[in-house]
Amino acid sequence: MVAVKSVKIDGESIHIFNSAIYIFEANTGYTLELDMIVTEVVVRKYRSEKTLIVEIELEDGRMLDSIMHVKTLPGGLPQLNLFTDLEDTHGYEKIVIVNENDAWFPNIEEGISLEKIRKVEMPMEDISLKLKLPIDQVEWLKKQKKKDLNLIMQQLIYEYCNR
Repeated sequence: MVAVKSVKIDGESIHIFNSAIYIFEANTGYTLELDMIVTEVVVRKYRSEKTLIVEIELEDGRMLDSIMHVKTLPGGLPQLNLFTDLEDTHGYEKIVIVNENDAWFPNIEEGISLEKIRKVEMPMEDISLKLKLPIDQVEWLKKQKKKDLNLIMQQLIYEYCNR
């Protein structure tokens, strides 16, 4: 079985924590599939896309370029499933073929945690807080820049959690 060395989506390299490339064989034909554990930021960026231009570099040096469809897999770790239909399996030697009736299926989540993923790329989210504060604190907060308030809140929360 051949492993994936790197992946570019629309020309941009993405960080892969683990992956499995395989050919899925069904009654309707063959599909080249790439399952990847990626960051939450990558999933958010590509989850609403229908198709992507994907460049896959394999450990044996081969390059696979294809327009692939995107599926995000719910639950667990952030994952992307990229797939494209194949006419036949010629040219895809050393890529394992998985039959729809096989019991084996790649488990790419093993040994990876969300904490490890977030050390590589932490997603950022907007949040609105409704607070009741003395007027002098409200006035002070209103004078601050959003960037500075974000930094203050991050530091306060980390300090509070690490007591």
